[in-house]
Amino acid sequence: MKHEDLIDLIRLTRTDGVGPKSIRAALDRFGAISEAIAQWHQWSRGRALVSIPTAEAEFVAASKLGFTYLGWDDPLYPEPLRAIEDAPPVLVVKGSTSVLAKPMIAMVGARNATLNGKRFAKLLAHDLAKAGAVVISGMARGIDGAAHEGALAARGETVAVLAGGTDVVYPPEHRDLYERIAAAGAVISEMPPGTQPQAALFPRRNRIISGASQAVAVVEATLKSGSLITARMAADQGREVFAVPGSPLDPRAQGPNGLIRDGATLIQSAGDVLAALPSLTRDFLKSPPQSAQPIEIPKSIPRSAVRRAVEAALSSTPAPVDELVRQCQVSPAVLAEVLLELELAGRLERLPGNRVALLSDTGRI
Repeated sequence: MKHEDLIDLIRLTRTDGVGPKSIRAALDRFGAISEAIAQWHQWSRGRALVSIPTAEAEFVAASKLGFTYLGWDDPLYPEPLRAIEDAPPVLVVKGSTSVLAKPMIAMVGARNATLNGKRFAKLLAHDLAKAGAVVISGMARGIDGAAHEGALAARGETVAVLAGGTDVVYPPEHRDLYERIAAAGAVISEMPPGTQPQAALFPRRNRIISGASQAVAVVEATLKSGSLITARMAADQGREVFAVPGSPLDPRAQGPNGLIRDGATLIQSAGDVLAALPSLTRDFLKSPPQSAQPIEIPKSIPRSAVRRAVEAALSSTPAPVDELVRQCQVSPAVLAEVLLELELAGRLERLPGNRVALLSDTGRI
C-alpha cells in the first residue's frame, strides 16, 4: 500500500462515527481510498474527517516506537481476518509482521484460572507451537498469559492482541511477557498508540483474536466470560470452536462444557486440535508432537496475596501440592499453613498422591 493511501486509511479509521463496515462499503462504492476521500461529502453525513497532519503525526510517533502499520491490502495482513465483515482497516504491529501471515490458533479462557487450567493451557500451546502453529491470544491474566508462555517455552511464535494501544501494556505485570512476545512474534492492536484499554474495547479486541485464527480453543470460562463472546464470534465467523471439558462443580468449567453441549469439539490435547483441522496440518504444520511439560516461568506473588492466589489456583479437580508451590511461588511451609486453614474450614479435600482439591458447596454437609 502506498504511503498516501495508508495515511488516508488512518484518517478514515480515526474519524469518529466511521467504522470498518462503513469504510469497506465506501471502498466498494468508490473503488479506491483516494476516491473515497475525494467523495467524502457524499457519504460522511456531515462528520469531520481527521486531517492529514493528524494522521501523519500518529504514523510518525508509532514509527519512532518501532511499530509497523498494516492496511487491509498489505500481503502480510492476516488473510482470515481480512475476510470478516468488520475487519480492522489498519493494524499497528510491534515485532514481526511476517508471523501474521501464518496460520494461527487462538486460545482464550478465564483470568482467574485454576492451576490445572493454566497448566493445560501451557501444555496445549506448547504442543501447538511445536507443531508449527502460531498461538494467538489476548495477553490477559490466567489462560491467555499461560498460552503465550507455553508457546514461548516451545520456542514457537505467538501473537498478542491488545484492547488498548500497541504500546500500552495491560495488565502492567505482563511487561516482561509483552517484550518476549514481541521478540518471538508480534503484539498488535487496531487502536492508535497511547490508547488506554477500556471495557468497550475488549469485545473489539476479541473479534480480532477469533477473526485472525483458523480455530479458537476455550480453556476454562464462566458463563458470563468474555471468552464465550470470543467463541460466539468465532462460530459466527465460520471458525472451528474447541473446548476443554471440566468438572461440573467448577464454575470455570461451565463455559467450555456448555460449548461442547452446543456443538463445540471436545479436546484433550494438541493432537485433537490438529486432527480436527486436517487441511491445516497437511498444508502448513508439522506432525503433532508428543506432549511435553512446558518450562515454568516463575512469577512472584506478594505474601499478603498468598491465600488468595492458592484459592484461585485450586478447583474441584485435584492438583499436586508441589505444583501449587511452583505456581504460587510460596515455600512448602507457607503453602501447608494455607492448605490447613482451608481444610479446617471444610473447604479442602486431601487426596492420594499428595494432591488437593476444593470442595464445592454441594459437597459440604
